[in-house]
Amino acid sequence: MRNWRWLLLVLAVLLALLQYRFWFGPGNSGEVMMLEAQVANQKRDNDGLQQRNDALAAEVKDLKEGEAAIEERARSELGMIKPGEKFYRVVEDAPVSASRAPAAVAMPAAQGDQAHLETVP
Repeated sequence: MRNWRWLLLVLAVLLALLQYRFWFGPGNSGEVMMLEAQVANQKRDNDGLQQRNDALAAEVKDLKEGEAAIEERARSELGMIKPGEKFYRVVEDAPVSASRAPAAVAMPAAQGDQAHLETVP
């Protein structure tokens, strides 16, 4: 009967040591939860970067294979036009400043709202 008490005491001490290590030792539960949160944040960041990489890869593929994408870039970013096309640029009048307001009142409304077109062959 006495041996069972010693065995029970040893098991209780062992359980207490394991619980202490679980809650306060290296690699404890709080540290594990913090690392899981970091992993979740990193996965979210990786997903966003993967989407960006996929979009860039699709753009590279389109630029390598399709002429439409190259033409679109040349037109929008470089302002290029095809031979024989006419390019029209709309230039709006500058806004009337506060110091020139009395002179603007005398001007007819139709003249102040006009836009000018330039033709570049």
